[in-house]
Amino acid sequence: MELNSRVPSGSLADKWDNHQFANKLVNPANRRKFTVIVVGTGLAGASASATLAEQGYNVKTFCIQDSPRRAHSIAAQGGINAAKNYQNDGDSVHRLFYDTIKGGDFRAREANVYRLAQVSNSIIDQCVAQGVPFAREYGGTLSNRSFGGAQVSRTFYARGQTGQQLLLGAYSALSRQIHAGKVTMFSRREMMDLVLVDGKARGITTRNLITGELESHCADAVILATGGYGNVYFLSTNAMASNVTAAWRACKHGAGMANPCFVQIHPTCIPVHGDYQSKLTLMSESLRNDGRVWVPLKEDDKRPPSQIPESERDYYLEKKYPSFGNLVPRDVASRNAKEQCDAGKGVGNTGLAVYLDFAEAIKRDGQATILKKYGNLFQMYEKITDKNPLNEPMTIYPAVHYTMGGLWVDYDLMTTIPGLFALGECNFSDHGANRLGASALMQGLADGYFVIATSIAHYIGSTPMERISEIAPEFDESRKNVADRIHRLLRNSMRGPSGKVTVDQIHKELGRLLWDNCGMARNKAGLEAALAQLPDLKEKFWNEVYVPGTGTDINQSLERAGRVADFLEFADVMVRDALAREESCGCHLREESQTPENEAKRDDAHYSHVSVWQYQGDNQAPVMHKEPLIFENVTPSQRSYK
Repeated sequence: MELNSRVPSGSLADKWDNHQFANKLVNPANRRKFTVIVVGTGLAGASASATLAEQGYNVKTFCIQDSPRRAHSIAAQGGINAAKNYQNDGDSVHRLFYDTIKGGDFRAREANVYRLAQVSNSIIDQCVAQGVPFAREYGGTLSNRSFGGAQVSRTFYARGQTGQQLLLGAYSALSRQIHAGKVTMFSRREMMDLVLVDGKARGITTRNLITGELESHCADAVILATGGYGNVYFLSTNAMASNVTAAWRACKHGAGMANPCFVQIHPTCIPVHGDYQSKLTLMSESLRNDGRVWVPLKEDDKRPPSQIPESERDYYLEKKYPSFGNLVPRDVASRNAKEQCDAGKGVGNTGLAVYLDFAEAIKRDGQATILKKYGNLFQMYEKITDKNPLNEPMTIYPAVHYTMGGLWVDYDLMTTIPGLFALGECNFSDHGANRLGASALMQGLADGYFVIATSIAHYIGSTPMERISEIAPEFDESRKNVADRIHRLLRNSMRGPSGKVTVDQIHKELGRLLWDNCGMARNKAGLEAALAQLPDLKEKFWNEVYVPGTGTDINQSLERAGRVADFLEFADVMVRDALAREESCGCHLREESQTPENEAKRDDAHYSHVSVWQYQGDNQAPVMHKEPLIFENVTPSQRSYK
């Protein structure tokens, strides 16, 4: 496997401009001759589809839901970063770049992160032009708020609905191209396989989720914008349909999977409340602008929060990190919440929660101001917990939220398979070992609106390709393989459910195994134990799982079974990656590698690289390759937010 990052030459600030000029172009009159497949219709997928179609390419876009408006991007609440420096408080492109590199614990590629910071301002201009209703100051200028990991205000927002409003902007641009006939939308389709012809990505096999029909689609290039794999843990803040299948199919055809053990744990989630939950709910990080995090000073203090006086409260983030306080990055806030609960200071029925208190902010600014900022979040919290944050503190606890790992891509966002590109959360490129808040929306739209068009033009303009159609033998073989796999998933169900287990039972076992051994805290013994248990769990799935229904109609049980089967295979690579990385970085506390103050302790001498895993076949150990991370513009240092 060749790992050529194709980072352009020149100074950091000039790399993107040089790259755009040096890349090949496709004449506008010729673009209509080429077809691009885009899988996924979240922010990255919708913006990429709209942009490429606007430029003249023919685009086939595939949506797993009934509408792109249901993409998980709508769940992003707090905001989107950009280096506009409207507050004149010292922000700049370079500071946004540095904060992002530092926030990722120096485990990201410099050139990609700097480009992200460069195009951030254009994203805001694009979205304002689309009518995205960003919050504004009294004089009409766009408003900003603070987010974790930064000491400037650079986060643009639309109350607590930023992701939804940005997605509606991208959806409007996409709808324009659908109406113009340049985008063909395929809804209720799930990608089941990638099709390679002469070693290049030339199409996909999909399953129609309504009819069960297997379909073939060919193109000149394929773009995956299918999100992250957080649901491998079963309980996460991700939408139920979020999965690893498309990316894992690409891996089975030769795409490298980079840093799969890097998973973001978000500190501000509604805690687990029982054994029958199907997902967790995120409370926006923006709440930490005004909410104060605390626990009782005494262990096992069961008094209601209103009965605990100020003198008996531990505002541990403010005390431990006086410079950043409650706005430390997500990984730092998450680890510290776990530390407090492990010490017996957790609150709530389970003891696995801390308080997020708005009493001081309400007293200072008034209820109306706080509700203007966070009203919909307060309503959502009250609807789920039956408790009003205006009257008592929220209870929160860390939960799996975002995945920094993903398909390895070069500077053009192309994977190790020629013609296969990965955008947004589906790739690994920008966040290192930890994503700063409000950077996911920034990356998704940067990739879709401003990066991928240059990459696609260069690939098509420099790669000779023969015309193909869906009758090529590679498509027939792909459909056959998918049909065989569906038959295998259903074969245990032919004699009924007696003695069988459900898909969710297996998924819960997998999630618990990973959360306990490959979650916020990890150690060699636990990871080795998890690796040893995975084959038995996989065998139990294939021999005992019951999947009702058939493969020729609507069958959500079959859909879930296929995704869990992929999670079981992917989990093996994930644990191996965590085992091989004998350092702490980001939220990934390797217990054997920590400072005296229990902070993550990196080992730059041995692990300043991207771990890229190559699939070797069923029941074969994957092979790890390394892309060295070279820092020419920043100096990796022990992170401090004090």
